Amino acid sequence: MTVTGILDIALIIAFVSASLAQIIAMIRLLKGPCTGDRILAIDTMTVNAIALIVLLGLAGGTGLYFEGALLFAMLGFVSTVAYARFVLRGDIIE
Repeated sequence: MTVTGILDIALIIAFVSASLAQIIAMIRLLKGPCTGDRILAIDTMTVNAIALIVLLGLAGGTGLYFEGALLFAMLGFVSTVAYARFVLRGDIIE
């Protein structure tokens, strides 16, 4: 088996794993017993989406997706912190 074939198999396994993790996080988002669980599920879904974007960049052989994943990571972090502050304090900006 060549290196390219092994890389293709590894990408397929990674895509399936990240997609399964995304589905499980979505189930936690829908069934979460409290708001904290839902916030963590949204953050987990952001991380899984970043993983899928990076894997798409690896599969396509282009670096454009990596820049998009970086922007998505920064936006995801800020939105998670803002949502958690809103739930805890009822106000985002002090």
